[in-house]
Amino acid sequence: MNTLLIILLIAAMLATVVALVRGIIAFLQESTAQVKGTGPTEASLKSNRMMQQRIFFQAIAILIVVVILFAAGRT
Repeated sequence: MNTLLIILLIAAMLATVVALVRGIIAFLQESTAQVKGTGPTEASLKSNRMMQQRIFFQAIAILIVVVILFAAGRT
């Protein structure tokens, strides 16, 4: 059970990093697009979506850590 939780935690952490990097890249594209035009761009919407995914994956990672700590405290 603990091994499965550790694997899930690592997967959630990796997903968080991937979403963060993709969000930063989209943010940089958005900054360039904002200099050229007005209104929300596709890059702006993508950046927002990536940051929402990052928060989601972070929440999953935190929940897994809580489960691991709870399981460790019961033994």
